[in-house]
Amino acid sequence: MKVEKRWVIAFIITAIVAMVSLFWPTKLPDASSGVFLEENNLVGADIAWLLASSGLVLLMTPGLSFFYGGMVGKKNVISTMLQSFIALGVISLVWVVVGFSLSFGDSLGFYIGKEHYGIIGNPFSFTFFNQVGVLPHSKMAPTVPFILFALFQMKFAVITPAIITGSFAERVRFVSYLLFIVLFSLFIYAPLAHMVWSGDGFLVKFFGIKDFAGGTVVHMSAGFAALAGALMIGKRKNDHHEPSNITYVILGTGMLWFGWFGFNSGSALAANATAAMAFGTTTIASASAMMTWIFFDRINGRKISALGACIGAVVGLVAITPGCGYVSIAESIFIGFISAIVSNMAVNWKKLKSVDDTLDVFACHGIGGIMGMILTAIFARGENASLLHGGVGVFAHHMTALLLVSVFTFFGALVIYKITDFIIPLRVEETSEELGLDISQHNESI
Repeated sequence: MKVEKRWVIAFIITAIVAMVSLFWPTKLPDASSGVFLEENNLVGADIAWLLASSGLVLLMTPGLSFFYGGMVGKKNVISTMLQSFIALGVISLVWVVVGFSLSFGDSLGFYIGKEHYGIIGNPFSFTFFNQVGVLPHSKMAPTVPFILFALFQMKFAVITPAIITGSFAERVRFVSYLLFIVLFSLFIYAPLAHMVWSGDGFLVKFFGIKDFAGGTVVHMSAGFAALAGALMIGKRKNDHHEPSNITYVILGTGMLWFGWFGFNSGSALAANATAAMAFGTTTIASASAMMTWIFFDRINGRKISALGACIGAVVGLVAITPGCGYVSIAESIFIGFISAIVSNMAVNWKKLKSVDDTLDVFACHGIGGIMGMILTAIFARGENASLLHGGVGVFAHHMTALLLVSVFTFFGALVIYKITDFIIPLRVEETSEELGLDISQHNESI
């Protein structure tokens, strides 16, 4: 049997990572450094909630695989589901080796006057989870073990590139996809996470951006990368197909909705009132968006469908994510309502359809993330008040940051696609696409 060199190289890289992990100098955190707190600062309730939340967020990735897998044609179900599921393996290792350091390590950036603004973390801060142990970090998560915070954040890093897969489903080479998600995680996701969620990050420190659980870091980045991918890879040879299994879509939506409670409420990093409010706004926004979507379909002459109900629910979850801890239940109803209408119009917009974003990732996650960011800047309460609470400057800063994030994620992803395509062609051969990726890429079939 002839084995392609690219797979030998991939195996060798994995083997090197495994070997280096044995010899990389790592040490446990020390409270005397001032960076970490004593073990008696740990709060049992917070630990229990974040453990549960981490499990819930992990469940979202297989949930996404069912959600996407049911939407594609029968020849591409397994390949589409695996593209989501494999991220649990690839990105988890990338996160431990260097991803967590790039996202939450010591800030590397620039100065404006005496103020330092971080762009990315030092890759050597927590390499191979060095100094990531049971003691709590004094700034990032002072009531839970630092290892738990790192693993919770890892689940966000895992699902983000998996979201992108829906845009180029049914036509991408599997090994190229693996390379792309590694590069995306290192050069798009990690800098965004650092700029938004680390204390010295440029977007949070300079613009005061509010992103409670990942509307910007996760959904906007995935949405714009999806649009770039659809444009870069091109249309399918046969861009018309019937969804293979609507029941998979319903199952996946249920798993996503269930997991999203950990995604949003867990981002409070504590079992507290903010987590409870985020829990409520999350489910109510999704309910509002689901009902709005199917009614909006009907008044536009389309049948009420299970697929529409599921897509609407997910759009609501996406849109509420950045503001879930900052807005009221009543405001979450409006956020779900208006976001569903805008995303529905985008899904059915002829110009966007011509791009052949297979599963409408940009229209749902990209537009949903944009709407969430705008509406958070309008309604959010608390520090750095929003537009409705006297924060005109904050709203302007959010809109500027929105533009910067859009440009960075779209063009950054486009560069990564081109690099990936130069190393290993992204698109499968025409005969493989016609045969279906399940057989041509994996020799498996439903």
